Amino acid sequence: MIYIDFNRLTPLEKKIHNTLLSYSREHDNITIIEAATINNCSVSKISKLVKKLGFKNYKQYVAFLYGKDLSEISHTGYFNELERIKKFIDDFDMTLVQKTVKLINSHSKIILFGYGPSFLCAEYFEYKLRITTNCFAMAAPDEVSIENLIDGDSLLFIFTATGKFASFENIYKMCKGHNCKVVIITEEYNDSLVSCCDELIWLCKYKQPDYLKPHEKTRTVFFIFIEEVIQQIIHNNLQTSDNKELI
Repeated sequence: MIYIDFNRLTPLEKKIHNTLLSYSREHDNITIIEAATINNCSVSKISKLVKKLGFKNYKQYVAFLYGKDLSEISHTGYFNELERIKKFIDDFDMTLVQKTVKLINSHSKIILFGYGPSFLCAEYFEYKLRITTNCFAMAAPDEVSIENLIDGDSLLFIFTATGKFASFENIYKMCKGHNCKVVIITEEYNDSLVSCCDELIWLCKYKQPDYLKPHEKTRTVFFIFIEEVIQQIIHNNLQTSDNKELI
């Protein structure tokens, strides 16, 4: 599981990242010392940037720059679904849940979207948010509905198993025009998604078989993540209620 957030970077850190991204287009295997030299900064500054973005180490960040499968956090073999889910649960990172809850709490309007089976996840999340929060929550069935719903107080969650069925670039541009924040929640890593959102939540390093088409892949991981988010919200609500009773 990994959470990539470019909004956390300072202007200088964004400049460093953009410099390395451009440099990687013409040069192979940038070392961390080379990265520091190119940007006239210290190695520790590069390491801090990598951690701030959400990567475990520099090697993982470089793989991301080159659009490669992130070898340290991606498994090339396949498991049956029960084995895969067990491994996903064993690796589950609750900090991603807490960050997601914090995002939800910081917006008054939550819009949810996805194509095909992923839209069913969006609808389920809408139902759960409606009964556990006071925010406006709505699953949008298409791009026109999204445009009619979003504004500067909105947060758009996009669910996608692979990110390969259709591009979200037009949706992202539309949202930026309305000052709406976009978070993509994906099961499989896909570097092309980074340019289509403000924040990217990548859930699982254990892939489903490639012979399955996007609509044929399970959404089990999404539902587990949704339930953990909802349980965290319920827990926070109970704590708030208890604190009020003590006052």
